[in-house]
Amino acid sequence: MIDLKPRIIALDLDGTLLNSEKKITPRTYDALQRASERGVEIVPSTGRFYTGMPQAVRDLPFLHYAITINGSRVFDLRTGEIVYKSEIPFGRALEIMELLDRWPIVYDCYMDDQGWMTASMKGNVIQYTTEMQLVRLVRDLRQSVPELKQFLRDYAPAHPDTEGVQKISVFAGDEALRKAIAAELNAAFSDIVVSSSMATNLEINNLTAHKGLALWALADHIGVPREATMAFGDGLNDVQMLDYAGIAVAMQNSMEPVFAHADLVAPDNDHDGVAEIIEKIVL
Repeated sequence: MIDLKPRIIALDLDGTLLNSEKKITPRTYDALQRASERGVEIVPSTGRFYTGMPQAVRDLPFLHYAITINGSRVFDLRTGEIVYKSEIPFGRALEIMELLDRWPIVYDCYMDDQGWMTASMKGNVIQYTTEMQLVRLVRDLRQSVPELKQFLRDYAPAHPDTEGVQKISVFAGDEALRKAIAAELNAAFSDIVVSSSMATNLEINNLTAHKGLALWALADHIGVPREATMAFGDGLNDVQMLDYAGIAVAMQNSMEPVFAHADLVAPDNDHDGVAEIIEKIVL
């Protein structure tokens, strides 16, 4: 029995709120709207930057806050205030990229809420992932630069208000290769967190940039106790958020390790899993 009704519902997007067609179903929209009418904050929580979120999400009229880039940023969408941020310093980002250059992979980064990628890597990304959705996202949402590390070296002094890189994403289709890269990154750097949102990627953030800390920061900002938070997710980059939430919900289509961090399992994202749980617990 859940005694305390949620006042914040944090929702991963891909594989959770969105179905396989990258849409919010009418039933799910209705559940979110009704929860919002009861005073619940509906908070998208994504690895994407804000303008990279699907228009269907950004157009939700009841949104007030958003957790973006795996928790690197928390925005007040109505005022533009940054509630929380945590970035990889430029020097550390360059060291990470130099390590990545030794592996047969491609990578990009998010900085100032835009995606950036070496042009030759962007052109070859299809060779490193079987996820065509990911290929389309990279092609549509990454700015091409001649060489990413040199671009960062030039960008930093010209933009003194930018503290660093928000996220580095790695694309590699081979699971053993991804595990080896993650192990080397974790051994080399104690100030980062390595996660994954899809079967063929790794995502690198500052140690204090993850969805769990972001949800904590937002809850603290608006005065909501941990017990009154609820989170839905399906990927490894959702685990800390599920660990923090008072009610943690994994989707039936989650990556296998995610289930150990959940209180409840919802039907998959193609069967209105988010709506079903909200209808049972919140409405």
